[in-house]
Amino acid sequence: MTSQLPAVVTLLTLLLMFYTVWMVGRARERYGIKAPSISGDPAFERAWRVQMNTLENAVMFIPALWLAAQYVDPLWAGIAGLVWLAGRVWYALAYVRDASRRGPGYLVSMVAWAALMLMAAGGMGMAIMENNASPPVNDTTGA
Repeated sequence: MTSQLPAVVTLLTLLLMFYTVWMVGRARERYGIKAPSISGDPAFERAWRVQMNTLENAVMFIPALWLAAQYVDPLWAGIAGLVWLAGRVWYALAYVRDASRRGPGYLVSMVAWAALMLMAAGGMGMAIMENNASPPVNDTTGA
């Protein structure tokens, strides 16, 4: 199961993104905001910003998740991914209620993303160094 955790996190991220799309559609109906308008009632605008910010962050998160899973460990990458998801849900729920309360959830998700980036960069760096390292000279044949 641990090797599938990044896939589970990716699926949950897609579901979160779908939910934010649904929230915006529902807010359009509720507040009478006709497409292509993206402004009007503040409650609609908050729902729209949650959707856009989640999309913007997912574009950075998903590659970092998979690179960390590939080059470090799927379990640790998946755990960081679950923390990112929890932060994004916290962010979304707080922002829709009151934009001034979105900060803590956003911070949690960004710390998790940074952890994934560090894992990915460190793991890739180690892999590159291992592939470029010269084999040790161990000539015991006397030739």
